[in-house]
Amino acid sequence: MNANIPLKRVARVQYGLGQPPKLSDDGVPILRATNITRGKITESGLLRAKLEDLPIERAPLLREGEILVVRSGAYTGDSARVSGKWIGSAPGYDLRVTPQGADSRYLAHSLLSSVALDQMKLASSRAAQPHLNADELGGVELWFPSLDEQRRIADFLDAETARMAQLTTALHRFDQDVRERERAVLANVLNADTQEAQDDLPSGWRWTPLMHLTDPFRQIMYGIVLPGPNVPDGVPIVKGGDVAANRLSLATLNRTTHEVESSYERSRLIGGDLVIAIRGSVGELAIVPTELAGANLTQDAARISIGASTNRKWLRMVLGSPLVAHQIQKRITGATIKGINIWDLKRVMIPTPNPAVQKTLAQKAGGAIATHEALRSRVAQHRKLVAERRQALITAAVTGQFDVSTASGRNVADGVTA
Repeated sequence: MNANIPLKRVARVQYGLGQPPKLSDDGVPILRATNITRGKITESGLLRAKLEDLPIERAPLLREGEILVVRSGAYTGDSARVSGKWIGSAPGYDLRVTPQGADSRYLAHSLLSSVALDQMKLASSRAAQPHLNADELGGVELWFPSLDEQRRIADFLDAETARMAQLTTALHRFDQDVRERERAVLANVLNADTQEAQDDLPSGWRWTPLMHLTDPFRQIMYGIVLPGPNVPDGVPIVKGGDVAANRLSLATLNRTTHEVESSYERSRLIGGDLVIAIRGSVGELAIVPTELAGANLTQDAARISIGASTNRKWLRMVLGSPLVAHQIQKRITGATIKGINIWDLKRVMIPTPNPAVQKTLAQKAGGAIATHEALRSRVAQHRKLVAERRQALITAAVTGQFDVSTASGRNVADGVTA
């Protein structure tokens, strides 16, 4: 080899395996699309099943070195290489790639390159919603040098991506530390216990359901259920992950078509709205900038409009405080994808003073909130930069743009610090 050839010539591509009939807490973990993220297998929300409970003919056990590719949904084309003992996921959610003539580690890296992802994106976008079938994946063309060269490239990328993963983990921990410091400041401003809501409020305060602090004509709600693929000239959409990563700007948001968005007019945003992540990073908050007026949401985020007698900066502060965040966390449901439903969110109880006190508290905590948000925004930018450089390095290595035996990836994270 040493040429661009279709994936199906060096691997068997088949649909995912059957969903196990019985779940068991002490069984073998089930690998599903929701556990695949940028080449890694996450263990959040794992389901398990015992092999003896599965029909033999379904051959559910995945083999070391096989690769699972997400077949449909928002993360179509994402993939991860299997190591250890896993059971395959439900049909319709993934594609199983078994190398037969290529190094499996090299192939796993190649499928994460821009070259492969662009081809998969093009193929999957031909359907109404992102969808990739086995023939389309098998037709993806990749560069395959000799097996010895594949192994050298895989060794190089294994080492460099592991180093980047350590940096990303450090950035994540720093972000969490900043978030905890912010919550401590808010707790101090509110003189609130960090875990449980206080029974006795200061004179003049009252417990108020969140829905009674919002605009009655723009109720708390989530947005578009199936936004489809990103389109350059579409309507910006805010996902829960955008809120968590401080990505509320026109330059960073994905977009959906005007036709899809037109059915969700009631969840459109205006400047000054609050948005809250209701799936995944539940409870993350942001104030919508004026440039996003007319943007919309996905089902992972909810809009909280501000009532006429409510100070938006104060409400942003109190929703992020331990006093209220603890209530939100207690209402989270879901085994695989955790979230809070709109009915529960509307009924979160807010310790509410009069407007004058709201303004005073907002001014008292405003500087600290701004400082912490600026820090978290910088962390988010660094994490994005690391991810971009990681993909650029992978793409360059698996397309033969440099010789890994003489190259070094030590400069790929220059300037990126926690």
